[in-house]
Amino acid sequence: MAETDKPHVHLGRDGWLFLIGGSNRVMDRYRGPLAQWWQLRRWSRLIAARAARAERLGIRCLHVFVPEKLSVYDNKTDGLRYDPTHASTRLLARRLGRSHAYLDLLAPLRAARDGDVPLYLRTDTHWSLEGCLLAYRTLMRALGATPPADIAARPRVECPEVMDLGEKLAEPPVEAVERMAILRDAARVETGPLLAAYEATGRAADLHTGAHVVYRNAAENADPRRLVLFGDSCAHFAPFMLTGLLAESFREVHFVWSSSLDWHYIEAVKPDILLYELAERFIARVPTDDYDVAAGTRRGAAARPLPGQ
Repeated sequence: MAETDKPHVHLGRDGWLFLIGGSNRVMDRYRGPLAQWWQLRRWSRLIAARAARAERLGIRCLHVFVPEKLSVYDNKTDGLRYDPTHASTRLLARRLGRSHAYLDLLAPLRAARDGDVPLYLRTDTHWSLEGCLLAYRTLMRALGATPPADIAARPRVECPEVMDLGEKLAEPPVEAVERMAILRDAARVETGPLLAAYEATGRAADLHTGAHVVYRNAAENADPRRLVLFGDSCAHFAPFMLTGLLAESFREVHFVWSSSLDWHYIEAVKPDILLYELAERFIARVPTDDYDVAAGTRRGAAARPLPGQ
């Protein structure tokens, strides 16, 4: 096994880096213990309960989990001892394969992994632009929606950057990261107070949980449905990943950075679609669905301090 100077980063083949540690104990997701079985059972029940509650409100509910690089690119690891068949995303797909509330992204990503363009960034935990586009198209099919014909042809730029896994090395590698100017028809029409405060002090890049934005699209060919998305950095409030692609596709898109749902917010917005996105490593924690969008924190918890406080 090739190791870096940090025990939670694995150096694979051809410069590929993989997260193997951290607070979510990534490798535990591949060892298939009884604890993992119970954890996925709890997730399955939560997904079913969410879908049932949404259906009573007349809302279509769909869950997607973004597979870890280890689950997709096991062929790029180098001597790392783990079993990708025990990936939580693979096991959930077996459990929920017939559920209308769950969409498997692992199978299409693995099927396309040997193409000319990598679906994940080599030195980062996140998917690449092409990986995000593949997931977006898969998601749009599941929702019975049609992507804008030119969505993949929007202007692109390549930026040399040190990414989240690379920066943990003694000599951080620079990776050429492709970004796309996705927005053309959609515009951000609402910004949550927490994000607004961070943006006012130039610290938007530091904000994660609690970010809240609303995009609106007046284009004639936009899908007329309203979509609420609870997600993380693979969707993001900035329109360069999944949220931006969806904003260019639907009449209205609400993004909330949270692994827990806020049913008060959902009932107030009355979306046609409730979409839930989460990176596979965060399956380690089953959410409690007690989030408060307005406060940017869990209900009953202390409010998060604003920048400078």
